[in-house]
Amino acid sequence: MKLKGHSQEIEDGKAGLIFDIKRYSVHDGPGIRTTIFFKGCPLDCPWCQNPESRDYSPQLLFRKEKCIVCGSCLDTCPAGAISSENGDLSPDSEKCICCGTCTEACPTGAREMVGRIMSVGEVVREVEKDTLFYDESGGGVTFSGGEPLAQPDFLVGLLKACGERGFHRAVDTTGLTDPGTLIQVAKETDLFLYDLKLMDPELHRQFTGVTNERIISNLRLLTRMAMKVVIRYPVIPSVNDDLENARLTAEFVGSLEGVPDVNILPFHKAARDKHKRFGLDYRLDEATEASEQQIARISAVMEENGLTVKIGG
Repeated sequence: MKLKGHSQEIEDGKAGLIFDIKRYSVHDGPGIRTTIFFKGCPLDCPWCQNPESRDYSPQLLFRKEKCIVCGSCLDTCPAGAISSENGDLSPDSEKCICCGTCTEACPTGAREMVGRIMSVGEVVREVEKDTLFYDESGGGVTFSGGEPLAQPDFLVGLLKACGERGFHRAVDTTGLTDPGTLIQVAKETDLFLYDLKLMDPELHRQFTGVTNERIISNLRLLTRMAMKVVIRYPVIPSVNDDLENARLTAEFVGSLEGVPDVNILPFHKAARDKHKRFGLDYRLDEATEASEQQIARISAVMEENGLTVKIGG
């Protein structure tokens, strides 16, 4: 994989692009977990909780309001991507090589790198730090994003390394990949947390930028392989909070081999500030959170179709 805007080739799956590592997570699989967030996603969901994960390259975040114009970044930038014209030290995106030198020099945190290349060994060493918590809680490691399947060789390398250490391994995914990749990943995975957003292919394309045929067929494939799968159903206002989509989803999930459990994830606006922080347009600014009654109705529709439903992750 060659990262856009970055000169390094990611070869043989020995390294990849990570934007965050979250410890002590209790919503990304059983027990206490370490969640590794991959950068890059093929979907463009307006409700995305991790908008910084979409782009497939490291990014420099500049908060102008925090900049005190001290000039530290100007003195250290090796690419000459910062100028002091008009007293503004904003980076030049055309010249910036995303090396992170300016973020280390900045005394106020006005500059922050989002995404860094890490080797399999580096990630595994971070995961190993919490071994005691996994042992005591039945937890493990979860690979999320972004979309971890978008960096398949790196993901498989991490899964194998964690498996060799006896860690429970979960993959949180949109399911958008080719079947061969999915099979390869499944051989090294204990649990899939699988997003299902919309059953109508054209509505799925309208709201996420991609159709859902491959997502649906890949889910069928995983259940035929007898993989452990939990469906994640995010309830998004004016997108999929209608009972018809809930019914279609329930009928489809109920038809799968093994009949996966469903986690209903109510929409919240926590990502709005994050979008603004990254200078991204938040397209659901007027949306309201679903009421408890609406969540209960959606849950009831699914339970009426024989599904085991849980509210929340």
